[in-house]
Amino acid sequence: MIDTVVRALAATVAFTVLAGLGGASAQQPPLRIGVIYSYSGAPPISGKLFDSGIDLYMKQHGDVVAGRKIEVIRRDDTGLAPDVARRVATDLIVQDHVDALLGLLLTPNAISVESVSAAAKKPVLIVNAASSHILERDPYAVRFGYSMPQLTQPLAQWAASHGIKTAFILYQNYGPGVDASTAFTKSFTATGGTILDTVAFPVGTMDFSAYIQRIKDAKPQAVYAFINGGGSGPQFVQAADLAGFKKAGITILAANDLIAVNELKLANAFSVDLIQAMDYTPSHPSATNRAFVKSYDALLNNQLVPDFLAVATYDSMAAIYKAVAEQNGNLDPDKTMALFAGMKLDSPRGPIAIDPKTRDIVENIYVRRVASQGGTTHMTEIQTYPMVHDPTEE
Repeated sequence: MIDTVVRALAATVAFTVLAGLGGASAQQPPLRIGVIYSYSGAPPISGKLFDSGIDLYMKQHGDVVAGRKIEVIRRDDTGLAPDVARRVATDLIVQDHVDALLGLLLTPNAISVESVSAAAKKPVLIVNAASSHILERDPYAVRFGYSMPQLTQPLAQWAASHGIKTAFILYQNYGPGVDASTAFTKSFTATGGTILDTVAFPVGTMDFSAYIQRIKDAKPQAVYAFINGGGSGPQFVQAADLAGFKKAGITILAANDLIAVNELKLANAFSVDLIQAMDYTPSHPSATNRAFVKSYDALLNNQLVPDFLAVATYDSMAAIYKAVAEQNGNLDPDKTMALFAGMKLDSPRGPIAIDPKTRDIVENIYVRRVASQGGTTHMTEIQTYPMVHDPTEE
């Protein structure tokens, strides 16, 4: 299957070069960005948040850069479906003649698309698939989201610095969950902490009663829980609250996905201590973010709160526009990747940069407290870890 894709892409690239030589004097066609996302394989709100960052950036900056029109072509990979993602990426390159790819919610899909990107020499900007080391497979891949170890190491360090010496790990049994568990274990034990037990559970689990009891029986000071976005994070928090985690002195440690900003209403009125680590909080106190949130609210009529997906796609479009501008309206694959390497942007999430060696993002990670008060739930940044690399790639 992959050999067939490679031959088709090679023929397409050769044809494109010859056509460009024969029609150099003709008006240049639009630059096309092929977007791949799990529109039908994730909660509808996820697709709206993903699209909103693209839409807002283009509304603010127009659809022409250095005299070249920018078009966005959106395609659905249907969820956890690597073969579908590969086929969609191939179609975007061969049939739609896109100049770059953007998106990807899930790690298996991202890995599959990277095989196509590498063969066609098309840049692919990854905004969510959070497993470490996936960029190594494709010299044309770059990350504008985050990796799980990048979030987890600061969280483990925060826990240790606040007197937490014992922890229980509970995680969904797939790539990012494994990464998160491994990173937390390594970072937490390096500070002298002890992991009392580690339990993996199937993706899609909704009933946590057996796991909750197992955690209580272990009597840790904290539980590190990895449950991905759109999963059952709010249900886990409510179950832990009903089981008396607060009284038992058990703090929940997690990444953003456990309860996302647009899920706060689903998790109102809980007393459990919940500490998260993430690269973006809508209340982040910077002028850039305040302006972003104001524009975002106007675009969506206050229907949604911007989250990490919206910011990642917003920043990805900023990077593409910058690369096009610096190439005077072109998007040459190798020159574009050279421009991405070491690129720095002033993002709503804070300063970000692309590591020139790994093509992974370097960014601030914020530890924040999630708490219910007065009938509403709030996220408050309580500590910043500046310009964090993925620790597994150092």
